[in-house]
Amino acid sequence: MTKHLLPLAALLATLAIAAQPAAAESPPPAISVSGEANVSVAPDLAQVESGVTSEAKTAREASEANNATMGKVLRALKGAGIDEKDYQTSRLSLQPQYAATGPNRSAPQITGYRASNRVIIKVRDIAKVASVIDTLVGAGANEIGGINFIVTQASKALDEARTKAVADARRKAEIYARAAGVTLGQPIGISEEGASSPPVFRGKMAAPMAMAAPAPVAPGEELLSITVHVTWAIKTGP
Repeated sequence: MTKHLLPLAALLATLAIAAQPAAAESPPPAISVSGEANVSVAPDLAQVESGVTSEAKTAREASEANNATMGKVLRALKGAGIDEKDYQTSRLSLQPQYAATGPNRSAPQITGYRASNRVIIKVRDIAKVASVIDTLVGAGANEIGGINFIVTQASKALDEARTKAVADARRKAEIYARAAGVTLGQPIGISEEGASSPPVFRGKMAAPMAMAAPAPVAPGEELLSITVHVTWAIKTGP
């Protein structure tokens, strides 16, 4: 009985050793750093939000007045050379207006109606933003909701920043390598954080119908930022 048990025990021990996972290999020595860079780019597109708000005693009167004025605004945009594909309705609304309720009123009273129609206009020539606003106001628009300046080729502009960001990462890695007394090798991993969206300027103009001259508009420049994470190998041989 003992003779038969010894070979079986040896076999089980061999299988147990073979089943043990191999020891995890240690990662190669490396230096990981982040590099950053910025580029300034002039915007090449503006989006102007504008609209018409009309008030009247009845919903029909408010709607008809709003439609008539908005029609003039759209025709004025077309006359100013704005392509029809570059302006789009963003919001339509028709809402009742209520009188202020006092302590003795059980329900609010409708005093009239307000109709609103808003459009977003793309201005592909930044130099024409002020004249487009002037056109809108002259045609009867009584709301200028905001102006967005946009860099349409942001990814292309960021290519320069990407090159600078990798150079910044190498500069930092070399500082760490010298401080640690090692030699920097080749990059073994590069990743990019999401590029920052161009900042947006939003301006709101009150009572645009009272403007006597075209509104001054300063597009300035947008600051685009990029961050990369680079892992550099450390040379272990001569």
